[in-house]
Amino acid sequence: MYQLKKGFKIFTLNSNRALASEMVKMLGCELGKCSVSRFSDGEIQINIEESVRGSEVYVIQSTSQPGSEHIMELLIMIDALKRASARFINVVMPYFGYARQDRKVRSREPITAKLIANLLERAGADRVITMDLHAPQIQGFFDIPVDQLIGVPILSQYFENKRLKDIVVVAPDNGGVVRARKMASHLHAPIAFVDKRRPEPNVAEIMNIVGNIEGKNAIIIDDLIDTAGTLTLAANALVEKGAKAVYACCTHPILSGPAIQRIQSSVIEELVVTNTIQLPEEKMINKITCLSVAPLLVEAIDRIHNEKALSPLFE
Repeated sequence: MYQLKKGFKIFTLNSNRALASEMVKMLGCELGKCSVSRFSDGEIQINIEESVRGSEVYVIQSTSQPGSEHIMELLIMIDALKRASARFINVVMPYFGYARQDRKVRSREPITAKLIANLLERAGADRVITMDLHAPQIQGFFDIPVDQLIGVPILSQYFENKRLKDIVVVAPDNGGVVRARKMASHLHAPIAFVDKRRPEPNVAEIMNIVGNIEGKNAIIIDDLIDTAGTLTLAANALVEKGAKAVYACCTHPILSGPAIQRIQSSVIEELVVTNTIQLPEEKMINKITCLSVAPLLVEAIDRIHNEKALSPLFE
């Protein structure tokens, strides 16, 4: 049982109530009372139904679909907490959305990751706890503490328990090599990567496989899977180059548009994801295995709340 001091409060909004319920059960407390409703024109209205004056508050909210609504819910909740004199406002964002635009690639492009950071800070957040940012430099967009937890150990442990032989860990693009190397270190396996180019967003063209994957069980690892176009193309390329079987995993299962259909009809044996994003029942097909990040997030909250080092969670 975790030791919670007086004044600890935890709330959730609408993005991932199942994860929040699991977390409070582990913490041995109850969710704070608040309601999210709509005015007749669709504007979001939030009412905090208990005192938070002087409290250390944690708000759980991913920016999953519909992302813009969930961001507005979060910003309005932070503003309400600030005006109700909460002492500390800690935002727990298992999935930090709008992060794929983290730099200007072409002229006249926005940097939405920085915009979201600005909005959270200006609304009144004192700290952000998140998982597997799309780009690590996003932490530098904030002037408040940002704790980025890592999903690789959770995913690696699952595959370690499967006791697969002849494993190779595959990065789906050049940018994912660091993540693949971390998993390969956990599994004591070699790595490979897919050299690809992307002519436009959500469109990928596979170019080449770098590394030895012939006769091996390939595990593709990524931070998020959206339309699954890159993933399924990479899986096909691996099989064509001689891989014995292809597995895949990611921390954030966005799985929008044709993703589920693509995964179901692909050569992928199993897709392992986490519950940073709550998957609706219709997306939980037999090829998908979902692991919980609740123990990791609860451990982080306990360490912050009791002023213990967070560094063991990043190792």
